[in-house]
Amino acid sequence: MAEPKTDESLEIEDGFEEPIEPFEGIEPDHIDEMDALRAERDDMRDRFMRALADAENTRKRGERDRREAEQYGGSKLAKDMLPVFDNLKRALDVVTDEQREGAKALIEGVELTLRELINVFGKHQITPIMPEVGDKFDPQLHQAMFEAPVPDTKAGDIIQVMTEGFLLHDRLLRPAQVGVSSTPNS
Repeated sequence: MAEPKTDESLEIEDGFEEPIEPFEGIEPDHIDEMDALRAERDDMRDRFMRALADAENTRKRGERDRREAEQYGGSKLAKDMLPVFDNLKRALDVVTDEQREGAKALIEGVELTLRELINVFGKHQITPIMPEVGDKFDPQLHQAMFEAPVPDTKAGDIIQVMTEGFLLHDRLLRPAQVGVSSTPNS
């Protein structure tokens, strides 16, 4: 059986007497030039990778901005329509049965207009915040218009609802305006 070849025997058999130095036979000026080119290449590679990352971040930011504009771009118009909703609702809330009989067609027209406005709000993901008396005050969704001590309530309970609030998708368009119970006097 033949003996395994060692590194020395391989080098001798292949005709190599000693390992070749990487820059053997190259003039020192060229070595400096190659080092400068490598440094420039590495710098360019770094700049290229940063430019790619910057372009990807810009693309993602643009996509996010586009989605936000699509979802929330109409928020100014929606805010401007909320007083219309409030006024139609107030008009219907004060109508008496006698007035309802006397101006039936007019009242139905106002009701249909309010219903259509609510449908349009729904199509655009504008959802009402409708707290009820007795609900707990939530500063994320409600705006306290006044505080009053009311017997048989706990501090922070809603005691009156003045106007409904609205969300546009998941953003608060307008908080619900409410009255809140303070600690009742004993």
